[in-house]
Amino acid sequence: MRWNRVVTVVGAHAEGEVGRVITGGVLDVPGDTMLEKMTYLQAHDELRQFVNQEPRGCAQMTTNLLLPPCAPGADAAFIPMQADGTHAMSGSNAMCVTTVLLETGILPMTEPETVVVLDTAAGLIKATARCLNGKVENVALDFFPAYAEKTDTRIEVEGLGTLNVDVAFGGVFYVMPSAKDLGFTIEPDMAKDMVELGAKIKTAAREQISVKHPEITQFNSIDFVMFTDEVVTEQGILKNATIMPPGRVDRSPCGTGSAARLAAMHAKGQAQIGQKFEMRSTINSHFQASITSETKIGTKTAVIPKISGRAWIYAMMQLGRDPSDPYQHGYTLADTWGTEIEHIIGNCSTHRSTSNL
Repeated sequence: MRWNRVVTVVGAHAEGEVGRVITGGVLDVPGDTMLEKMTYLQAHDELRQFVNQEPRGCAQMTTNLLLPPCAPGADAAFIPMQADGTHAMSGSNAMCVTTVLLETGILPMTEPETVVVLDTAAGLIKATARCLNGKVENVALDFFPAYAEKTDTRIEVEGLGTLNVDVAFGGVFYVMPSAKDLGFTIEPDMAKDMVELGAKIKTAAREQISVKHPEITQFNSIDFVMFTDEVVTEQGILKNATIMPPGRVDRSPCGTGSAARLAAMHAKGQAQIGQKFEMRSTINSHFQASITSETKIGTKTAVIPKISGRAWIYAMMQLGRDPSDPYQHGYTLADTWGTEIEHIIGNCSTHRSTSNL
């Protein structure tokens, strides 16, 4: 066997959403902050393509790059790399990363509780892991500020007419239409329909709604659609379905999406500080969610969400690349990756990487 590239990966998932973690093979990424490192990876896309595209990856997963932290006081840093590109933060992936860090011994585990501070491009995340017998049983994430950009605003969507939506920031910007308003409930057999509806709604929202984070200028676009549903309102049981490029449904209740939903609900008087909610996914996995306090982002009222859930390790593997393989960066096909992805990554990439990552 001869490989010209090897990375070590731990496979994990948080409530069904796959979040693999690179634990070896990449020393560091240029940049003095995690935001600069994320920007570098967005401009130099070879690593994401190598680990995420076929045959080493698939559309229905994220690969998290584990790095030394930049911010003082942080224990570790990570950057999520997904089908459409490299992103700032993901709640389900933060749970995967924390679980991998502790269960593989990269960071020491202390029972019954271990606190891990994660450095991300969107800010510091405090992850509190509840531990027993060497297992991480639950990870609670104290988020950075989330806020509502617009509530109950109307957009015109081709084929659907006028929709009432909320727009909020929970790590990225979400547009959130109600499943009930569209005449369906969030269930596994609706996944394909939700993907098709989500593409139309995101296109309309991006054309009709401008967003800009008050402090981080790079966050200036609506990235995801998250359908919202109510299961048992009086018990605070809610459902989320985030539609992710290239056209799939998040298997978890979505961490940053749950944070954005809490911010929108708080702005509308539907969520109070300390009130507990159970966020469920399309496959009925669940996160616990609450608001710990209010704060400000610039002049905007914001909240500090706490999101908790579980993650499990399912594999340890090495990903390699033979120098004679014509698909050095991997490939994508529209049958599973969709046509939306083509302007971001080139199909059937055959050139060899010159990156040092």
